[in-house]
Amino acid sequence: MGFGQRIRERREELGMSRKELARRLGVTLSAVSNYETGVSFPREDFLLRLFDCLETEPNALFRDSFRGGESAYTDGERTLIEHLRGLSYREREAVRDLVEALRVCRDERKMEERPAPEPRQIPLYRSPAAAGYTAPVFGEDFDYIDVAVDVPLSAEYAVRIQGDSMSPWIGDGDIAYVDRDPLDPGDVGIFCVDGEMFCKQYYKDPAGVVYLFSLNRARADADLVLGPTGGRSLICLGRVILRAPPLPGTPV
Repeated sequence: MGFGQRIRERREELGMSRKELARRLGVTLSAVSNYETGVSFPREDFLLRLFDCLETEPNALFRDSFRGGESAYTDGERTLIEHLRGLSYREREAVRDLVEALRVCRDERKMEERPAPEPRQIPLYRSPAAAGYTAPVFGEDFDYIDVAVDVPLSAEYAVRIQGDSMSPWIGDGDIAYVDRDPLDPGDVGIFCVDGEMFCKQYYKDPAGVVYLFSLNRARADADLVLGPTGGRSLICLGRVILRAPPLPGTPV
């Protein structure tokens, strides 16, 4: 008979329901069910309460709990439990607090000893400055940069924005982080138009006309409009991770 079966047997001997045992232990009903079926094992601080609630000794519950009849505890551990049971409730709580403090110190020490993780790196593309354009020639000119923890994990690469057509949301010289998610109307994307690179806000109307807006409306002259049959090439190279303002002409 295992440990969980002995809990159930002793509880039934006392005429105690699982719900009552859960209330006395301060755990959920499902936790007691898991103890009795062997799905989980009580934490050390709950073990003492369990022995008290079931009015039994540790050896009575742990006897033959493991294969070959081995006890769940060493002789030294059983002695400690027996000594704990001889203390008052407040004294046992003091011991529990001390053990918890020691555990926290141990975990903190392990964290300090753990080597720092390697910084995440993504490519930052670069190219000669061009007002209103993004930087890159993809697949050619880039450096790997360390990514700060506040940069979304979805960021796959970065580009350095040049010019003021996207300010103040993206300033001249700022780095924009880009993922490969599909663009929705109002998203900011990285576009290649007739071989030139742009960072613009995207919109496509029902007629198939694509509008690439500058966020800086003082630079509306840098907007691009591409008709469905104009013969111009348009490639979207990614979505800039940015909470952009509403599209021009739409309510806030």
